[in-house]
Amino acid sequence: MNDKISDNKKEIGITVKKEEDFSDWFSQIVEKSGLADYISAKGFIVLKPYGYAIWESIRGFLDKKLKDAGHSNGFLPCLIPESILNKEEDHFKGFNPEVFWVTHSGENKLNEKLALRPTSEALLYSIFPKWISSYRDLPLKINFWNTALRAEIKSTKPFIRNSEFLWQEGHTVHSSRNEAEDQVMMVLDIYKNLIENVLSIPTITGFKSNKEKFVGAEYTTTLEGMMPDGKALQLGTSHNLGRNFSKPFDIKFLNKENNEEFAWQTSWGTSWRLIGALIMVHGDDKGLILPPLIAPIQIIIIPIYKNNNEKAVKESANLLKDNLLESGYRVFVDERNGYTAGWKYNEWEVKGVPIRISVGPRDIEKKTIEIVRRDNKHKQVIPLEQLNENMEKIFNSIQNDLFNNAEKYLKEKTKRASNYKDLKKMIDNSEGFVLAAWCGKDECELKVKEETGADIRVIPFGQEGKSNGDLKNCIYCNQSSEKIVVFARAY
Repeated sequence: MNDKISDNKKEIGITVKKEEDFSDWFSQIVEKSGLADYISAKGFIVLKPYGYAIWESIRGFLDKKLKDAGHSNGFLPCLIPESILNKEEDHFKGFNPEVFWVTHSGENKLNEKLALRPTSEALLYSIFPKWISSYRDLPLKINFWNTALRAEIKSTKPFIRNSEFLWQEGHTVHSSRNEAEDQVMMVLDIYKNLIENVLSIPTITGFKSNKEKFVGAEYTTTLEGMMPDGKALQLGTSHNLGRNFSKPFDIKFLNKENNEEFAWQTSWGTSWRLIGALIMVHGDDKGLILPPLIAPIQIIIIPIYKNNNEKAVKESANLLKDNLLESGYRVFVDERNGYTAGWKYNEWEVKGVPIRISVGPRDIEKKTIEIVRRDNKHKQVIPLEQLNENMEKIFNSIQNDLFNNAEKYLKEKTKRASNYKDLKKMIDNSEGFVLAAWCGKDECELKVKEETGADIRVIPFGQEGKSNGDLKNCIYCNQSSEKIVVFARAY
C-alpha cells in the first residue's frame, strides 16, 4: 500500500466497505477521523492532535504500570556512532538494511558515520558500564518514550509500517538469570493487560521461534493479534538477552562474594502499531470505534435547537457536560454553528466516540437523556438523575462487548492443520491463524515461509502436559513433534 490516500475531501464518511476493500477502508479512516496526515517522504506520517491524544492515553496507562513496577524514564539521543553499533555485530546485522545514516554536517563529511536510532541497545549498553559496578546498583530498570527510525523496505502502512514511529522501549540489568526471566514475563503481563483489558484486543502469547526472535536475544516472548483480513500483527515483545550484550559491552558487577561477573539483561517494547490494531479490529463501515478506556473523548454531547431556544439548550448541554466531567468522564460539547445535527453525528461516528448524547428542548422538559452507543448503535432513554449510575455500566458493556466480539472472531479464524496440503490451502485462502505441529528445525520453518508466505508467529505458552490430538508430526517434514505453533501471514 502506498502512503498516498484518497484526495476526496468532500466525502465526510467512509466511502468503501471494510469487507470489500480493507486497505482503502483503513486509509480513509486514518485520514477522515483526523488521526494522521502525510508528507512526501515515503513511510513518514504526521500525527494529528486526535491521533496523538490516543497515543497519550496508551502511554499514560503503560507509563503508570511501568513506574509502579520500579522503572524510571530516561532520554537517549537519536544518533549512534557506527563504532558503537559494531560492538555487537550480529545484532547490528539484523537492522543494517533498514538503517538511515548521517554522513555530513553541512558540507563537511563526518569522521565517523552516525546511525539514526533503529533501536537503542548498542547505544545504551555502551554507557551501562559507567553506571554499574556492584550488585548494589542492580536491578537497573529504565524506560524510554522516543522514536525509532528504520528505512521501511516493504509497503508502508500508517501506524503499521513506517520509517519513523513512536514507541516505548525498556531496558533492565539484573544480577541473576531468574530475575531477568521474571522481568520478561512481568512486562509481557503488563502489555497483555493494556492490550486486552484497555484496548479490548485479544492476543495469543508465547515464544518467538529462533528465526523470528529479536537479534541477540536468548529468547523473545510476544503478543500476537489477528486482524480482520486474517493477518497477524505483532503487538508487543519482551526479550531475555541473557549475557549476549553484557559480554561485548563489558557490563559487569561485583557480587555479594566480591567476585566479578557479567550481568543479565532484558529489553522490551511496543509502539503506535497499537493504534493501527485499534482501527482494524474494532472499526466498521462508519469509521473508528474506540474502547471507552482509551478514547480521548468518551462522550460527545450535541445540542439540538432552533433559533428561539439555542441559548437554553446550549446551557443545558454544558451543565450536563460539567456533571459528567466531575464524575471523571472525558466529555465534549459540539456547539458549532453552521453544521446540521446529522452532519455532526456522522463526523463523531467516524472518530469513534463511544457515547453520543443529544440534548433538545423535549429532553430538557422531560428531564431525560437519550444515549446512543457507537459500537452497536443501541439507543436508550434514561432519567437525567440516573445518568451517572448508568454510564459506568454502559462503558463496561462497550469495553467487554468489543473484546468478546474480537475474541469470537479470533477463535473462528483459528484452524488446525494436520497435513501440509491443508495448511497451504488455509494460508492461501487467508483463513487466519493455523495451528500446526513443528519439529523445531529452522529448515522446515523457512520452507513453509518460502512456499506459503506464512511465518511462525508464536509458539503458545502452556503446552506442557497437554495432548496435541491429531497434531503430532511436523507439518513439513512429518517427523515427530511436541510443539504446536501458529502459522500466519503477517503485517
